[in-house]
Amino acid sequence: MVMHFQPNGPAARTEQVAFDRRELGVILTLYGRMVAAGEWRDYGISHLSDVAVFAIFRRTAEHPIYRIEKRPRLRDKQGQYSVIGMDGRILKRGHDLKTVLRVLERKLIRAVES
Repeated sequence: MVMHFQPNGPAARTEQVAFDRRELGVILTLYGRMVAAGEWRDYGISHLSDVAVFAIFRRTAEHPIYRIEKRPRLRDKQGQYSVIGMDGRILKRGHDLKTVLRVLERKLIRAVES
């Protein structure tokens, strides 16, 4: 017999924001192209209660150079997706993930041209 325990109170599991399979596919396609160009080396994913973050690193032991964030609460306002630079500036925000990621696509074109 298997018993399932669901905690109550502060120990109870809270809802988390996460990237779905389609969103991760779009992000990882760009990530793979940037790794092949030698620009990016590592990534990390965090799923928190109000935001999902895909952090991109040039080297493993440093701060992320970019963060791709999904904030569903902003869906009806500025858009739930944003790309944030290392300095905390929002580089692009919008409702469509592919459109928002174009700000990073331009960096790929520059990396290939060099």
